[in-house]
Amino acid sequence: MSNFTRQVMVCGGTGCIASESDVIIDRFREGLASLGLEGEVQVLKTGCFGFCGQGPIVKIHPDNVFYVKVTPADVSEIIQEHLIKGRRIERLLFTDPKTQIRLEKHEKMEFYQKQYRIALRNCGFINPEDIEEYIAFNGYEALGIVLSEKTPQEVVQIVKDSGLRGRGGGGFSTGLKWELAAKSPGNEKYIICNADEGDPGAFMDRSILEGDPHSVLEAMAIGGYAMGANHGMIYIRAEYPLAIERLNIAMKQAREMGFIGKDIFGSGFDFDIEIKLGAGAFVCGEETALIHSMEGQRGEPTKKPPFPAEQGYKGKPTSVNNVETLANICPIILKGPEWFGSIGTATSKGTKVFALAGKVNNVGLVEVPMGTTLREIIFEIGGGIPDGKAFKAVQTGGPSGGVITQADLDTPIDYESLKSIGSMMGSGGMIVMDEDDDMVEIAKFYLDFTQDESCGKCTPCRIGTKRMFEILERLTNLEGDPEDLEKLQDLGRMIKDSALCGLGQTAPNPVLSTMKYFPEEYEAYARREKKTTYAIDSEKCIGCTACVRVCPVNCITGSVKEPHVIDETVCIACGACYDVCRFDAVVKP
Repeated sequence: MSNFTRQVMVCGGTGCIASESDVIIDRFREGLASLGLEGEVQVLKTGCFGFCGQGPIVKIHPDNVFYVKVTPADVSEIIQEHLIKGRRIERLLFTDPKTQIRLEKHEKMEFYQKQYRIALRNCGFINPEDIEEYIAFNGYEALGIVLSEKTPQEVVQIVKDSGLRGRGGGGFSTGLKWELAAKSPGNEKYIICNADEGDPGAFMDRSILEGDPHSVLEAMAIGGYAMGANHGMIYIRAEYPLAIERLNIAMKQAREMGFIGKDIFGSGFDFDIEIKLGAGAFVCGEETALIHSMEGQRGEPTKKPPFPAEQGYKGKPTSVNNVETLANICPIILKGPEWFGSIGTATSKGTKVFALAGKVNNVGLVEVPMGTTLREIIFEIGGGIPDGKAFKAVQTGGPSGGVITQADLDTPIDYESLKSIGSMMGSGGMIVMDEDDDMVEIAKFYLDFTQDESCGKCTPCRIGTKRMFEILERLTNLEGDPEDLEKLQDLGRMIKDSALCGLGQTAPNPVLSTMKYFPEEYEAYARREKKTTYAIDSEKCIGCTACVRVCPVNCITGSVKEPHVIDETVCIACGACYDVCRFDAVVKP
């Protein structure tokens, strides 16, 4: 029995670790030990709490007090004032951006109130490096039920009946994908977890692997049993060292306890998992390119059919499922397909995790029932736009998606609704833009990413996206003309119709959608109209040179510790100088 009377839970996700949460944990343990309290107060490292914009986060139980933006220097005060004297530290409580009221419990925060956590159920609640904590939250119970009470066909049917669709962007029925692999002939089959999350601004899958790795391992074992696979692989980019470390720890613990390996639960079913590292190629999020990369070949897609369920890894039947999809499997087994099917919309069941970022007050991971509107996510959960600015657009689906404007904010989020307004669900990136954002520059940013990430196998993607990017560069450099707009439209449509894989087929989406909703911004560039430029207030400028270092066209001059000047004939009004200035010396147009 534990003698601890209190717990200090510290976020151990990548974002908080980057802000010294590891140091905070060490300070707590050292400070408590110096006072002889290490046997009374337990310090735990958890996964991501989701409220990333407020990290590092420290939560104290049983008081249920939620401290935000904690620094190592705050630890001694928390120990002395809160843990010893029982006093809340007001300055470390979250301040609601609308009411300016300080809130001590996360349940009272708008950011959490409309969330329904299934895939993220254990993130922020357990130590991801301790299998016993996962077991305490029904861990490996679903696997035990499946192996002792269900046939593989019954497991497939449960997942089909739940209505779970792939959360990686495609939206294909997970149960049907498992069924196709199960029915494909062959004794050697594979289940692959796609953890190659590469969308700019997306961090859903990484946070699940960092905060609850066993949920993915258990789901892979269930999937392996359902489709007749004895081998699982996790394809994860090497840029995620913390997720890889915690997966390795989780696999070692699961093997030691017999949850993966030989004769699991005495059922006669053998299943083991290995990790395959990717080099960060965005195109390897496409399942055939991913499989080729795992085989040691170039990460290039191939035409389908045959589908991986028929001929995948090493030519064998293979099911590829993304991290978030797998994180939903165990709750479906434990609570039933009817429970999962009761959440969401008629065609999109369950919940979806979004990485909410950009010009929004509450940045972080958001898990909501399908059918929740964009307005609810941005203005209620997200707390609205900072500094009283006006909302302009939101980009969903990352580089493959499109912008959604004020007119469509009440669109319910599901696969079909987002597609009908020119965007897509994608893996779950959601970047909010305000009145100051230049939509042509936004489109150019995404196209720069996709044309750089093209594998080069097909001509429409390899050359077409490059030509689109060159046109956008001409426009933003005020060297284009109105004919360029027609060329952009034509090129975009042709690429969508003729590219080999999803990367190329969706690459024009950010350009085409911004041209549809913000044509006046493209037209202004095409007419080479002089854009209103930024200026520098000489009385506020201290000559720190920060603006000079970020200016992409070198239009800012001035000596160190002397007021700087912007050359308006060169300025492209990108706003980089405004964003970096800490002294409010750059004046917006």
